[in-house]
Amino acid sequence: MVLPGIFQNSSEETTTTNNSIASRVGPKNVSLTSSTTESTPDLEDKDKLLGGLLTTGFDEASCISRMQSQLYRKASPHKPSPYLISKLRNYEDIHRRCGPNSRAYDRSMRKIVRSKNKGAVATLCKYLIWTPANGLGNQMISMAATFLYAMLTDRVMLVKFDKDKQGLFCEPFLNSTWVLPEKSPFWNEKHIETYQIMLEKDRNRTSNSKDDLPSVLFINLQHTLTEPEKFFHCDHSQYLLRKVPLLILQSDQYFVPSLFMNPFFNQEVTKMFPEKDTVFHHLGRYLFHPSNEAWKLISDYYQEHLAKADKRIGLQIRVFSPVSTPQQTVMDLVLSCTLKHKILPQVDLQTSAGKNHSVKAVLVASLHREYGDNLRSMYLKKATVSGEVIEVYQPSHEEHQKFNDNKHNLKAWIDMYLISLSEELVTTSLSTFGYVAQGLGNLKPWLLYRLVNNDTHFPSCERDFSSEPCYHVPPKHYCNGKPIKDVSSFPYLRECKDYCYGLKLVNST
Repeated sequence: MVLPGIFQNSSEETTTTNNSIASRVGPKNVSLTSSTTESTPDLEDKDKLLGGLLTTGFDEASCISRMQSQLYRKASPHKPSPYLISKLRNYEDIHRRCGPNSRAYDRSMRKIVRSKNKGAVATLCKYLIWTPANGLGNQMISMAATFLYAMLTDRVMLVKFDKDKQGLFCEPFLNSTWVLPEKSPFWNEKHIETYQIMLEKDRNRTSNSKDDLPSVLFINLQHTLTEPEKFFHCDHSQYLLRKVPLLILQSDQYFVPSLFMNPFFNQEVTKMFPEKDTVFHHLGRYLFHPSNEAWKLISDYYQEHLAKADKRIGLQIRVFSPVSTPQQTVMDLVLSCTLKHKILPQVDLQTSAGKNHSVKAVLVASLHREYGDNLRSMYLKKATVSGEVIEVYQPSHEEHQKFNDNKHNLKAWIDMYLISLSEELVTTSLSTFGYVAQGLGNLKPWLLYRLVNNDTHFPSCERDFSSEPCYHVPPKHYCNGKPIKDVSSFPYLRECKDYCYGLKLVNST
């Protein structure tokens, strides 16, 4: 079902520099399907399971995108390691045995509820409940990080999906669900001991007894610059957490780099990901499959507007301070970046549109329609110096970010996915929306400088060195309490290009 307004007035949203030329461009060699489940020769030739990342056994009709998505992007040069594949299959087995609607789930949850205020108890299964925070981009990168933590600790990850997430994703795990049941008593975090209180109690403990650990613990890993060091990356903290059968974790961060800081976890994640800068690329493609409703909108839009282009360019524009940042200033920044680095061609001011050859489709993802309109009008009547046809599309323009809104989240997910199908990507610094797209598409984006006022900046953009998301609030102290002054002591971590206080994974030291 097409949601009202999601792709309204598509005739107004799309323009080419020369319609007669664009209309004569033939389809690509690869035949793409949108919402059917019929097998095509191309689908048979592709690696439907992404090198073993995905498992067999799913009903293909229940999640069409799981089997068709690889037709819409180039095959990834990064293959999942045998160890990662074995860990995923092992996790799937745990989730099937201990997930909702299983006997082990019912028994474990009853035991946890009964002992909630009496101390930790041994249970058949252990759980990690992910709780959303901030916008959809933040939620997706934190879900991927939480899932990796669940695999490392043999916990079942369950997600709190309210109505705003309905119809976005397929179920990722075979013969089970990852959604926390609505009747669960753990939808509300009130009167649950926090991770910080547990650490304080541990520091003040006079004996070696660990009997006062709770059965349920709430961990807040959200973005904040004021809270004390959490020491989540430390062995002793993880030793305590291992004894707690149910953890409720709330985060808007991609805290994967902190797992590489932990000696034990580091050994595991290094074996799982020999290419360190592919963690989100693999986990994102494993977890996040558009639902059938979302996939029909994505595939139909791609077929209609993007499939015939010779090259697709994703342009994600996030304005953090729209009141104090004039639109022309942002547009000047975008053009300075894209023209200087030949992502887009200059227009020929001397002649009208003439014969052109190759087609570039530019997909603009922004809350504000003016950026798509301005770029479109620039290429509307004038030919390009390179002779290329430039087509500009903008699927949605919500004007304001909305929270707890299902239609808004669906549009955001569609935009993220569509720009992840680009061959070239330009994103806004610090935007988690862009992080998701670059990770899914295995793209090293051009990062637009983050404008906060009516200012200019040189350079206007820089090429990122990794497709991994940036962890904005990494640990600031070693486990002995001394400040971390140089991240070189942690192999495979570097300061982020778009945020000097953040860290991200790289493949080489």
